[in-house]
Amino acid sequence: MTKNNKKQTSLRTAVTEQQETIHWSFWLGVSFFVLVIVTIFSFGWYLNNKMSSEESSPVTSIVIGGEMPFTIRKDIEIAIDNINLGNFFNVDVNEVQEKVAELPWVYSVSVRKKWPNELKIYVVDQTPIAIWNGDFLINQYGKAFQADTTRLQSALPAFYGPEGSEDIALENFVNLSKLLKFSELSIDELLLTERHSWQLTLNNGVMLNLGRENKIERVQRFMDVYPQIIKTKKENQQVDYVDLRYDTGLAVGWKTAEKKQRA
Repeated sequence: MTKNNKKQTSLRTAVTEQQETIHWSFWLGVSFFVLVIVTIFSFGWYLNNKMSSEESSPVTSIVIGGEMPFTIRKDIEIAIDNINLGNFFNVDVNEVQEKVAELPWVYSVSVRKKWPNELKIYVVDQTPIAIWNGDFLINQYGKAFQADTTRLQSALPAFYGPEGSEDIALENFVNLSKLLKFSELSIDELLLTERHSWQLTLNNGVMLNLGRENKIERVQRFMDVYPQIIKTKKENQQVDYVDLRYDTGLAVGWKTAEKKQRA
């Protein structure tokens, strides 16, 4: 074999080997690409199935807490009974909050979800201060609301007044109660007339007619003279009312003392 033939043979061998190398590299690349695509689709399928499985998980735990001296768990369960809790991710916490907030004793409510199956409801009840016009209640902010008064744990004072005067009634009740406390007296009933005249009935049964102005000063005057009034009462007498609508003096009305029943 001549020198030129040897060179040609070597060249053909090198080209063949290079082609084979390129061939195998190509198919390896294609195989790797296919493997990556299959892996991505497999992972996507797995993730989709997992998400679908989790999304179909129902709420199985309802945790109710807060400050609820009047609202009971059964009230809340009934309120949200029509809400679909079969899909954790689809449960609308705003809808749950609205339903619970409609309960008569509820003042505020917050709702949140805790993965994977828990619904947490936090409720704060109204704080009733007084009965308003016989049918409603007044909370600590002077707002009227209607609720089942049989759930009250103690007797409340009664307020009467024109519609829209709830906050004024509460403000005067608080201020006058602080003053009367020094004489160990409290208000059982507060009346604000249409002409904005104030009347109080105390826990000792005495009715105070305060008029429209200078309520604090007139209550203070009553407290100053009440011990002397008691000293002047006759046997079988008790104070019925004290009219304080005068600039300086007052008028006292008497009634026959109620006889205590024998045991």
